[in-house]
Amino acid sequence: QVQLVESGGGLVQGGGSLRLSCAASGRTFSNYVMGWFRQAPPGKEREFVAAINWSRGSTSYADSEKGRFTISRNNAKNTVYLQMNSLKPEDTAVYYCAAASEAGLRVGPGLSYDYWGQGTQVTVSS
Repeated sequence: QVQLVESGGGLVQGGGSLRLSCAASGRTFSNYVMGWFRQAPPGKEREFVAAINWSRGSTSYADSEKGRFTISRNNAKNTVYLQMNSLKPEDTAVYYCAAASEAGLRVGPGLSYDYWGQGTQVTVSS
């Protein structure tokens, strides 16, 4: 059973930084893509932020996050990170970690993300 547990969210001033972590367990993730998504209140759709192909290390980012956010993984710790710099109030959202299996060489928002964490709140003040 796949479990994804996010941590690292919190309140930060605009321009600041946060690093989110996603601890993954229950499987060998070598053929997975790990993604970060976010959902801002109220009622906005969940949107793609970034993803990484676990075995290849290739990455994909939403256009608005390129240059500010960096996704990475630590194989030994089975953990995926999202380093967020130059944060803006519009980055305020619940951030979710997700996993897509049987990814092969692919990476990005169009995969079937079957497993989700519980989310971690990020609030950026102006």
